[in-house]
Amino acid sequence: MFESAELGHRIPREVYRRREPALRAELLEAQRELKAQARFPVLIVIGGVDGAGKGETVNLLNAWMDPRHIRTHAFPAPSDEERERPRMWRYWRVLPPRGTLGILFGAWHTDPIVERAARTLDGAGFERRIEEVLRFEQMLVDEGVLLLKYWFHLSRRDQKARLEALSANRLTRWRVTREDWARFEQYDRFRKVSGEFLRRTSTAGAPWQVVEGLDPAYRSLTVGESLLAALRDRLSRPDPVAPARGPVPVRSIDRRNLLDALRLRQPLGREDYAVELERWQGRLARLSRDARLRRHAVVAVFEGHDAAGKGGAIRRATAALDARQYAVVPVAAPTEEERAQPYLWRFWRHVPRRGRFTLFDRSWYGRVLVERVEGLCAESDWRRAYSEINDFEAELAAHGVVVVKVWLAIGRDEQLVRFRERERVPFKNHKITPEDWRNRRRWSAYADAVCDMVDRTSTDLAPWTLVEADNKLYARVKVLRTLCERIESAIAAG
Repeated sequence: MFESAELGHRIPREVYRRREPALRAELLEAQRELKAQARFPVLIVIGGVDGAGKGETVNLLNAWMDPRHIRTHAFPAPSDEERERPRMWRYWRVLPPRGTLGILFGAWHTDPIVERAARTLDGAGFERRIEEVLRFEQMLVDEGVLLLKYWFHLSRRDQKARLEALSANRLTRWRVTREDWARFEQYDRFRKVSGEFLRRTSTAGAPWQVVEGLDPAYRSLTVGESLLAALRDRLSRPDPVAPARGPVPVRSIDRRNLLDALRLRQPLGREDYAVELERWQGRLARLSRDARLRRHAVVAVFEGHDAAGKGGAIRRATAALDARQYAVVPVAAPTEEERAQPYLWRFWRHVPRRGRFTLFDRSWYGRVLVERVEGLCAESDWRRAYSEINDFEAELAAHGVVVVKVWLAIGRDEQLVRFRERERVPFKNHKITPEDWRNRRRWSAYADAVCDMVDRTSTDLAPWTLVEADNKLYARVKVLRTLCERIESAIAAG
């Protein structure tokens, strides 16, 4: 991977001085066009060996272009807030919106390489991390991100000379740490691990470009010219259409499905409901205060037919919790800010810290439900979303997040009764909209989408629970019981 980056590439200073002004002007023009079109974001990932010019390149790009439209992020050791969330969370939340550039000084590649080189990550773990990176980067590319990855390299001899030169100058010695020298002592192992990681994660949609960092002029012009070419190419072409990854949905031959198999009206009277409600709310309250929950967080997803009682079920759950311990996230049509990001971004940023709950009143499953049925995204988008959602939930579960997903199901007749009640009762009018009536006319299409969703995203890590909800009282108790049982299972397992 690194042979061409150890040739001693150099650019004469006069060539650099002659090319730099024009390159800066062209980059600024491309950046203005990027902002004007606002069709896609540019994400620049900076990695490589210590002393190879990574920091200087980040500073140079900010100096050459308009820094108002560049978001630059470096990643030191994780903060307490970051350690309490999945390891990708610190990267999820800083992605640039469309029309802007983001520069990540170090990113998701850093920890797997360092840990593998230090032998704190075994071969199987390294393989898993590579697969996670590949899937995440593929999702970014499919979401329209122009992902540019630069690896700055130095030979062993040149890195040693560079570190010594920086250490000898009192103005730059602060840039060389003990960790830098410790990594240099393991140069050969880092080189081997880095080469393997780059080889495996250099893909057609997100290739690594290895840049020799010996000569600042060569390094700067190489990155600048590469960035300019990538911007011009993408700006001049229509947005690429991501291929449809995933099988074409096929309806069951006998026309039976999961929803048809439910007995929607379950018996539970008011007196028994009062007893059961107190029982399960008390159990949830005790679980929320269990010391073992501090190793976990809870993400609860509430989906269901319109008027199925999601809001009522959520209120009965939160009544058992300390208000300082939970957040309810109601999900409507995405805002302008949210539309400028990958569709999962608006959910990534609400992932709770350990010991806390986030309850989503509708969720990321909108991509494979309403967006699919109403044609709000391309077929290729919702077909690939199943695997992207499974990856997201697997990332949550790997960090100890308890993922609870419930679908509240009602029949068409019961829905009609509830719709008419909402129209009739003044304080319920806000719950019924023309969109609800329009969705009702597509009942069969939504039923197909729900069944596909359950089949493709109900996993051991994050299973779906189907809740028979014609009887609201029964549904509320079943939701509470599901929450308690999922949490108990997680904390018992550690």
